Amino acid sequence: MKVVVSGGGTGGHIYPALALIREIQKKSKDTEFLYIGTNAGLESKIVPRENIAFKSIHITGFKRKLSVENIKTVLRFIRGVRDSKRILKEFNADIVIGTGGYVCGPVVYAASKLGIPTIIHEQNSVPGLTNKFLSKYVDRIAICFEEAKQFFPASKVVLTGNPRASEVQNQDGVKGRLSAGLKLKKKTVLIVGGSRGARPINDAVIKSLVEFGQKPYQVLYVTGEVHYEMVQKEVQIIGNPDNVLIKPFIHNMPEVLAGVDLVVARAGATTLAELTSLGVPSILIPSPYVTNNHQEKNARALSDHGAAILIKEQDLTEDRFVREIDQILLNESKLESMKKKAIELGIPDAALKLFHLMEEVSNKS
Repeated sequence: MKVVVSGGGTGGHIYPALALIREIQKKSKDTEFLYIGTNAGLESKIVPRENIAFKSIHITGFKRKLSVENIKTVLRFIRGVRDSKRILKEFNADIVIGTGGYVCGPVVYAASKLGIPTIIHEQNSVPGLTNKFLSKYVDRIAICFEEAKQFFPASKVVLTGNPRASEVQNQDGVKGRLSAGLKLKKKTVLIVGGSRGARPINDAVIKSLVEFGQKPYQVLYVTGEVHYEMVQKEVQIIGNPDNVLIKPFIHNMPEVLAGVDLVVARAGATTLAELTSLGVPSILIPSPYVTNNHQEKNARALSDHGAAILIKEQDLTEDRFVREIDQILLNESKLESMKKKAIELGIPDAALKLFHLMEEVSNKS
């Protein structure tokens, strides 16, 4: 079988795609893959490192306001469809799977017009413009949140979960703790704002450092590489408590996630899939700077079921920040209850479910 995968722009679209590819490789070793992205996106760097064939098209996203740039985007879309049809024919694709980002638009649309079976995978509780557009043309729509069903034709929707979640299962939490320099028998909160960090979360941590130093738990604080030097300058003035470890980035995040008791983070779809897969309670501070405010809606899918605490960025204060961490880590019954709720929201074997959906769609063609 020849499988084309397209997804780009952010890791939230790319890593689920790679997780799916790895699952297919385990189940069907003779499958050939082609990944179509853009040269400007992260996929152009990440995918080739995985030894997956990569081709690019030129496309940009639509602006939400009327502009001349949108006219140019329409023209790029038309060219992107033309280029995608050529690539798909040359590769002789059997199925095309889109995992999000505007690059999927012309690729998946071109496949549908060529009569090639198609699937899109929506990671968020609220879909973006591209997947809403493609939902009219594809054969199946795989979703990760029940809340996303309402935006798509019901007959096409299948709840599969996020393939990335499958990759964090069965991780060695002890190894993760040791790799990060954490003590094994001490309650631990991981605070992270994403790969690039988040300034409001960094500010809250810096203001809380002295108080953290008086707590019986340990803090692993990941600043993001962009903010690390600035944070270190502040820490030199305030002081770095012995129970607070500060790092710019963590490369083995699944292992570390498996070893901590609580996570404070943004509410990206991949992060939430990992947390529910592992059953890790969380305090979620959604980014307000994303399309359709989808991170807050993602977070509510957990907080409304007792698996997380939601704090809007505008409500993030030093006092509340520390208080919410204390109320979870220092209350064993609450911690256990949140773990149970998180596990209940997880979708087991997400990558396998998506693989079976792919088989179903390709067999019908």
